Order: sequence, then C-alpha cells, then structure tokens
Amino acid sequence: MDIVQQVTVGRAKTKDLPRFTPGDTLNVHVRVKEGEKERVQIYTGVVLKIQGSGAGRAFTVRKISAGVGVERTFPFLSPAIEKVELVSRGKVRRSRLFYLRTLKGRAARLTSEAISEQDSAKAVGKTSKAESINK
Repeated sequence: MDIVQQVTVGRAKTKDLPRFTPGDTLNVHVRVKEGEKERVQIYTGVVLKIQGSGAGRAFTVRKISAGVGVERTFPFLSPAIEKVELVSRGKVRRSRLFYLRTLKGRAARLTSEAISEQDSAKAVGKTSKAESINK
C-alpha cells in the first residue's frame, strides 16, 4: 500500500451501498446544492462499468433522458451520494457495457430480474461484510 492509499483509507467514510455489478439498474440519490438550498435528485440508470480501487473507486451509470444518452460517474466515497438503491439485476456477460451506447430503444434493454426490498437489504449486508474483509 502506497502513501496515498494509507492517507485516504483512514479518512474515507464507509457507506452501506448495495452490492451491484455492471448491468444492474440503480437509483442513485444525489445531493444537489443550488445556492443556499440543498435537495436530493434521483438518478436512475444502468451501471456501465465499475473502475478503480480504494478511495478512487467509481461506477458509471447510463440513462436515456429525452432521447439522449447521459452517463454520469460517481465515486463510491462521494459525499454527494446520499444512498443507492438496487432496482433490478441485469443479466450480462461483460464487465464493460459500452455496446449499450450504440443501441437505441428496445435493443438497449437488458434482460433483468426485479429485486425485492428484502433482497436489497441482504445485498447491503453483503457489501458491508465484503468491505470489512477488504480492510
């Protein structure tokens, strides 16, 4: 472990994010600050990729807004993320789903299965356990 990792690991606040993989559909609750006010905006989309390690680990979520594809990358340790909800699990065979960028409409849909609240709670528990192993 290099010096940067040693410093960032000590400062990082762990969050209970559900365990997700590329292809899963998420609701990311993002804090948006406008002037003096702050509100929470829900960004719903499919996870395209998970990249990096340690404090620099991030995930990219893609959604179609008004017919235009929009991708947004969120660091796992970002203070702007209030919570992440797992909506459905996608059935994919790749870790990078860049091929979705070229697809439109029904072709861009992934085979998925819905997640119940109980399964979502279990996924959060698994993440916490997995994070404790990584420490």
